Amino acid sequence: MLQLNCIREHRQEVIDRLAIKNFQGEQIIQNIVDLDDKRRETQKQLDDIQAQGNQAAREIGILLKSGKKEEAGLLKEKTTRFKEQSKELEIAFESVKKELDDLLVRVPNLPHASVPPGKTSEDNLVVLQEGDIVPVAATAVPHWDLAIKYDLIDFNTGNKIAGSGFPLYKGKGARLQRALINFFLEEALKAGYHEVQPPYVVNAASAYATGQLPDKDAQMYYAGLDDLYLIPTAEVPVTNIYRDMILRSQDLPLKNVAYSACFRREAGSYGKDVRGLNRLHQFDKVEIVQIAHPDKSYEILELMREYVSGLIRKLELPFRVLKLCGGDLSFTSALTYDMEVWSSAQGRWLEVSSISNFETFQSNRLKLRYKDGTGKTHLAHTLNGSALALPRIVAALLENFQTPEGILIPKALVPYTGFDRIGYNF
Repeated sequence: MLQLNCIREHRQEVIDRLAIKNFQGEQIIQNIVDLDDKRRETQKQLDDIQAQGNQAAREIGILLKSGKKEEAGLLKEKTTRFKEQSKELEIAFESVKKELDDLLVRVPNLPHASVPPGKTSEDNLVVLQEGDIVPVAATAVPHWDLAIKYDLIDFNTGNKIAGSGFPLYKGKGARLQRALINFFLEEALKAGYHEVQPPYVVNAASAYATGQLPDKDAQMYYAGLDDLYLIPTAEVPVTNIYRDMILRSQDLPLKNVAYSACFRREAGSYGKDVRGLNRLHQFDKVEIVQIAHPDKSYEILELMREYVSGLIRKLELPFRVLKLCGGDLSFTSALTYDMEVWSSAQGRWLEVSSISNFETFQSNRLKLRYKDGTGKTHLAHTLNGSALALPRIVAALLENFQTPEGILIPKALVPYTGFDRIGYNF
């Protein structure tokens, strides 16, 4: 959530930067300022009435001590009116505050100055591309057929158990999943991340704090009986570790890594892009989260981008890095890099990671602050990234490392899988 003082002090700049996200903010920003003016005026009236009531109460005490009961009685009638006015103003204040808060949560984060303009993913900027892009060969087999051929993933049984988008991993397919999770976690530990294992459900306060509510509620699975949400990513519970906390500036940055299953309804997804592992309702992911000093957060974002690039390099997959344009940027992000790997059988790029800086947008909701050397508190910056999401990594590994005899395993993964090939018969 944007800070109210930022909106008031930089109104036109806020409107102009929101336009980069294709968000027409002029009217809503004006409404926010008008409501804030009303809130301030109501607060002033309430303070004045309460001050008068307190002064009258003191005077009543003095009058009673002086034996002036009649005058004290008249003043008591006046304090009753003060109390009634005070109650009315308190109700009015809460009403305008709720209206103001409801508007504030509808305003997306401001994009960083370096975010390119654009409306769709077609306008994203390619900032890096590595590896050989092999044209789709006539003999190339897509991962969903390879998974069936080598008995790695059973989509039909997963569908029977739960529904479409909930695959059943089997044998070496299940071991490959576990190997990737362990590989990603171990690499994160080497890079100085602290491992945590969070809950897979969160309450509404946690979902609100990181921006899933109210913006993405339609994409989340909800357990109504318990009023809990299944997490769409470990970002949500891990970032909420620091909700309502004041940190020390010398302890920043804080680096956490977590593995979790992720649950997304993916409402409205259909077509060829959802085949196999391309788009699931449940999938595994390792997430990195950092809490940073504002002066260092963009330097840290670049380090996170290079770290995730290094993971993909170790898996020997062709990849590219995109800087998202304003129209493709999420509601909460100020700047995002997407990492995509090449699918040699589908002939398309598959997103495997998003790495984002949210600046103070999440921390304002989280009430996550740090104390500087003078004892003054400031909002921290929050960042996160997938390191990495497994389904499309698995898809790319199966497709890019396929041979007529079977599938090879990248050297970096062999110590974790316990095997270096799938489907070979020697």
